[in-house]
Amino acid sequence: MFTGLVQAVGVISETQPSDAGRRIVIDPAPWDHRPAPGESISVSGVCLSMVGDFDGRLVFDAVPETLAKTTLGALNPGDRVNLERSLAAGDLLGGHVVQGHVDGVGVVERVETGNEHRVRIAAPPEVAPYLIPKGSISVEGVSLTLASVDADAFEIALIPVTLDDTTLGALAPGSRVNLEADQLAKTVATLLESRGVISPPAR
Repeated sequence: MFTGLVQAVGVISETQPSDAGRRIVIDPAPWDHRPAPGESISVSGVCLSMVGDFDGRLVFDAVPETLAKTTLGALNPGDRVNLERSLAAGDLLGGHVVQGHVDGVGVVERVETGNEHRVRIAAPPEVAPYLIPKGSISVEGVSLTLASVDADAFEIALIPVTLDDTTLGALAPGSRVNLEADQLAKTVATLLESRGVISPPAR
């Protein structure tokens, strides 16, 4: 489990096919956390288990399911990724509960940089039903508040520290982003669906 508070931005060193699917090697500098093999790390919102440490670089294997349903399959050397270690008992929950289980991939429609920095993102049908105005969402592993919500899109407002300390400052129209809807919203909706109060979302 994570909080959506990014602790470092890493850089992809290399990617290559592996027996599991695809091996992803990340240079985490200047992150001072050194995860042990088997530790869960959020990589741009995707929970991955570290398989090794090669000269200070973090090594992960992403399975085909992960590659197909997230943006990780499109990563190339030089790309930047948000990093967060898993939450320990007793840690402050500064963002919201993030599992690292991506619900769908959104596409940036518009970026506004006037009085405030706002990003409009088209939400896939797997995510749209769980978007609540002023609710929470994880975008590329970053815990954010929904500034506005439409039927199939939403907007987020980004503060300077988020722009500086995550990859979100580089978003542009056409950028693809990993989305995870708020776990509380998904739980309530699932309970209502199971009781026939609402219809399940299209998938």
